[in-house]
Amino acid sequence: MTNLTQSYIGEIKHILTMARQQAYSAINSAMVEAYWRIGERIVQEEQFGKERADYGKEIIKQLSIELTREFGKGFGERNIRNFRQFYLMFSDLKIWKTLFSKLSWSHFHRVLKIQNEKVRHYYLTEAAENHWSIKTLDRNISTLYYDRLLASKNKELVKQEMQPQLGKPKPSDFIKNPMVLEFLNLPTNKAYTEAELETALIDDLQQFMLELGKGFAFVARQQHIRTESSDFFIDLVFYNYILKCFVLVELKTNKLTHQDIGQLDMYVRMYDDLRKQPNDNPTIGLLLCTETDSIVAKYSVLNGNEQLFASKYIHYLPSEEELVQEIEQQKLLFEQQFGAEH
Repeated sequence: MTNLTQSYIGEIKHILTMARQQAYSAINSAMVEAYWRIGERIVQEEQFGKERADYGKEIIKQLSIELTREFGKGFGERNIRNFRQFYLMFSDLKIWKTLFSKLSWSHFHRVLKIQNEKVRHYYLTEAAENHWSIKTLDRNISTLYYDRLLASKNKELVKQEMQPQLGKPKPSDFIKNPMVLEFLNLPTNKAYTEAELETALIDDLQQFMLELGKGFAFVARQQHIRTESSDFFIDLVFYNYILKCFVLVELKTNKLTHQDIGQLDMYVRMYDDLRKQPNDNPTIGLLLCTETDSIVAKYSVLNGNEQLFASKYIHYLPSEEELVQEIEQQKLLFEQQFGAEH
């Protein structure tokens, strides 16, 4: 390849990179300003009807129904309350306009719980100037970075811990953000980011569980669950009508960590709180880890129900041996197919 050709290709790559960066910035800026204007309009409407104490609640409820019907997900009542709070916290558009163009809605959403205006301003300014990802911002808020920096005599030592965390977000990152996908009315699932192997394994697990003949009914795949600060996707959700309980299945294609186990336990707790009916048994979590040299299966039942799990549930769930055998077989088939295609 000649130098001329290399220069020509490099210029085209630069054009595409810049276009993607502009698209990324434009989408985030449009989303932030749109949510600010929605919040502004809600507050204005509340002021018009302030003689009725429940007027504000009714506005948000009706708005949620209408926006969800017209624009899809992302406009639940809690989110709309966030838009209202966003406007109230950042009501002077002239002051915040610059940051609106540099940060995503996820950044602003993360600081809504910070009551101190000075602290909010610090985190957002630092995030904009140093290209903090939402992950970096979340870590710094959670570890009280501002407070520690303020209290520390050796501020450079505190700042040094930031260096491994820094890294400018890539233009392609916007397709991994569920809030952006909802804003564009695109499907919010992990198909954009997951490896082909994991997709193939989940496909097989879904069919495998249904063919066990032990009372499994399919509920959802890549089920989106949102907490106040994060978004999660549960790989597979089943309901077992013999055991009368939900069964959540999570698959990891990397090394099993304590965080993975903790996340599964959180899913189980959330399902017990949000979906379990009074006559349902406790939710079960199943975590599968497919490391290169080994396959691990872990079950999770919380709230002191370990004995119930051992005595009743185990007979209707696939055994660890069955799961390992099925995954190993599917991995082999995938590797053979992948090798043939490539």
